[in-house]
Amino acid sequence: MGGTLLTRATLRNSLTQVRHVSPVRPDAAGGLVAKVYDQVERDFGMLAPPMILHSPAPETLAASWLMLRESLLAAGSVTRAVREVVATTVSIGNACPYCVDVHRETLRGLSRGAHASEIAEGRFEAIPDPGVRRTAEWARAAANRDTAVRQALPAPPGQVGELVAVAVTFHYLNRMVNVFLDDSPLPPKVPAAVRGPALRLLGLLMRPAARRAVTPGASLDLLPAALLPGDMSWAGAGARTGAGAEESGAHIAGAFARAAAAIEAAGRRSVPDPVRELVVAELSAWSGRPVGPSRGWATDAVSVLPAAQRPAGRLALLTALASYQVDRSVVDDFRGAEPGDRALVELTAWASLAAAREVGSWSRVPVARPSRASTHEDNPLANERKRT
Repeated sequence: MGGTLLTRATLRNSLTQVRHVSPVRPDAAGGLVAKVYDQVERDFGMLAPPMILHSPAPETLAASWLMLRESLLAAGSVTRAVREVVATTVSIGNACPYCVDVHRETLRGLSRGAHASEIAEGRFEAIPDPGVRRTAEWARAAANRDTAVRQALPAPPGQVGELVAVAVTFHYLNRMVNVFLDDSPLPPKVPAAVRGPALRLLGLLMRPAARRAVTPGASLDLLPAALLPGDMSWAGAGARTGAGAEESGAHIAGAFARAAAAIEAAGRRSVPDPVRELVVAELSAWSGRPVGPSRGWATDAVSVLPAAQRPAGRLALLTALASYQVDRSVVDDFRGAEPGDRALVELTAWASLAAAREVGSWSRVPVARPSRASTHEDNPLANERKRT
């Protein structure tokens, strides 16, 4: 009974959790939004707020779902538990408490408590499983330009390509969640004294969906095919064309190529060219370290823009480099010139993915076809399935 009530409360809270925009209600969804909502409910187990918040911009919603589904949910050579290790570690580094709660508890549910506390507390040395420990250390180091190039790859290239896909997805989603959602997936009326047990119960409730086999590539027809950008070559690591392509990683390259094209098109619609150029320039000099603590740096940076574009530039820069600093005043300044929900979602999505792609480009993942099919015996991250 308690689990049912918590699930219903969380589902009812999904729409009210979203701030700054009015998401499309499930009973009013049509076209592409309805197709994405159906897949999210089927494959994720619930209509998750991090997806709902994108609904004012249907193509951006589809792009976000493609990245999440094909990197985190779809079957691959790396287990779901190990991918949740990456999702949790990246979310901690990006100061995204909502995503930390969801993915730490999903990991706890999948691994019966193993690894989740150590990862959440940054005690990687206490993780007994060497493959999981290397993965967590890599995910933390890969978020910094300087340490990414020195960090050893935690697994063979094909598997690391899957891990980078998860990392890039969460560098993107963490930013969007920080802008549009509250700090917790639980309804605000849940008493503080029971929030810990309630989160653990939520993790257990999510475990059946997390353990369900999800067919790779089933989301790809939501968006048209596109070429994979050069900075996303990691998505092709281990991919193979021809028969069985989905099982060998081509679904990841297909998803990220389509998502990148859709969000780039959104950026061209809703982000002025000078703003995009400024964000790209700032990202090229960024190390991955937190920017701030004040927002004065963003005000200084946008001074080169025409006055009318400075609110868009400030919102885009903060979203890309310090999403936890975006508040109502920053959004309201942008809305003074661009009042529509679609423009707000598209600008923040473009800035979020620009930052995520920059981080992904720091990963040294050789793109090579394997000489033979890997087995569980030579696949340390697949072997984690036996222990969880």
